[in-house]
Amino acid sequence: MSTPGSNTPDSPSRRLLLIPSPIVTRRTRTKSTSDIAISNPEVKGKVKFFCRAKGHGFIIPDDGTEDLFLHISDIEGEYVPQEGDEVTYRLCPIPPKREKFQATHVRIVNFTPEVHHRWDCKIDEEGH
Repeated sequence: MSTPGSNTPDSPSRRLLLIPSPIVTRRTRTKSTSDIAISNPEVKGKVKFFCRAKGHGFIIPDDGTEDLFLHISDIEGEYVPQEGDEVTYRLCPIPPKREKFQATHVRIVNFTPEVHHRWDCKIDEEGH
């Protein structure tokens, strides 16, 4: 049982995070938007949470800016990210106005001590 305000998937702190609509994936991103993302410098942050079953999560940028949306298609490497993993990523503007950003080219650079699973491992009903 979780306490009020805890960081569970249905807690208020999780519900306040806005998922882009429509979600922009690597496959649906335009070439011009992809070119902007790859030209941006790599920056650092930590995984706030990631749900493998839903295919998305959020990153807390090290520079203190607002949390960034992370889509499964933008994760590089063979391991599923976990809360607390340190990552590098590039900022990608979200159409149509390109005023907000999401994380792309995400790489885990420092793993938390918990066991990490590879993408090819089966997941249970909870998405782990």
